[in-house]
Amino acid sequence: MRRNLLTLIALATAAPSFIAQTAPKTLLVTPDTIVWGAYGGALKPALTVSSGDTVVIQTLSTCGAPRNLISRGVAEADIPPYVAPIFEHQPAPADRGPGGHLLTGPVAVEGAVPGDVLEVRILKIDIDVPWACNGFGAGRGFLPDDFPYGRQKLIPLDRTKMLGHFAPGVDIPLHPFFGSMGIAVSAGGRTDSAPPWMNGGNMDNKDLVAGSTVFFPVNSKGANFEVGDGHAGQGNGEVDITAMETQLTGTFQFILHKAASTDLGADSERLVWPRAETPTAYVAMGFHEDLKRATEMAVRNMISFLSSPSMSPVHPALSRADAYALISVACDVDITQLVDLPRVGVHVLCPKAMFTPKP
Repeated sequence: MRRNLLTLIALATAAPSFIAQTAPKTLLVTPDTIVWGAYGGALKPALTVSSGDTVVIQTLSTCGAPRNLISRGVAEADIPPYVAPIFEHQPAPADRGPGGHLLTGPVAVEGAVPGDVLEVRILKIDIDVPWACNGFGAGRGFLPDDFPYGRQKLIPLDRTKMLGHFAPGVDIPLHPFFGSMGIAVSAGGRTDSAPPWMNGGNMDNKDLVAGSTVFFPVNSKGANFEVGDGHAGQGNGEVDITAMETQLTGTFQFILHKAASTDLGADSERLVWPRAETPTAYVAMGFHEDLKRATEMAVRNMISFLSSPSMSPVHPALSRADAYALISVACDVDITQLVDLPRVGVHVLCPKAMFTPKP
């Protein structure tokens, strides 16, 4: 797997900086480590790390304050004690939003500057509570006219059997992942946490489970990584606007890849949009207000990846025509989500098993 990761690194025409070997750091949920609804380069880092550092990051769910959880049927004993202080010490309105996610961070990476690439390895994901919530509101979701009202549902989680008890006779296998992982777009201002974009953010990509890696193009000093919106599972599309929302703790390793030079070369060799690798597939993404445009973007990003000369250290690079054909005959083009407006998401997965590594 590690050799395959070099493919995406090379695509960014970046060289890895020094990778330190240190004990894992920890970033817990406190009023000082939660960002309300935004990504931003001007936000004060909650933690600063070096390339190669591993951080265990605790997160909250989008299910609301303890009183909301109790009203949905969550036992008070099943609500971690660190949840209440977050809602008792909310920041001023000017320091909240414009999105609604509660994100842990930012984590700044020493030496990261625009033009670099930040590799984030998702080493482990733990489900912290025995419950998940799902809900939609009037006017929200993909079918607002069909459901002109709000509804909330509690889903008990069996963390031993890794099942969510959705309804009598309906048990859902749990595949935890973070709906929102991203970095700052630019040095100033606050970027809405709701729609995904070139910084990643609210990607809601259910394939980014433990063992996956995401590569982000750095656009701000320090990168300022944030994470949250934990999901115990989700269907592609996330049509009612929420997944099995829950609280997760993730273990992440941050690796900074410095730009090889001030001139990163041809645009086709620059990493402009996030790309990823799961244990079984290469992933290219597209985010746009229009579903067709998002699909075009994801397919073009995968064509660029498959046809890049940077593929040659690991797998032979394909012509653009062959890359286009390979996507058609062997890769999956999936709707990631339809509800994180104004941008919807599409991703392309190409199975790694069909590539024969070079000796």
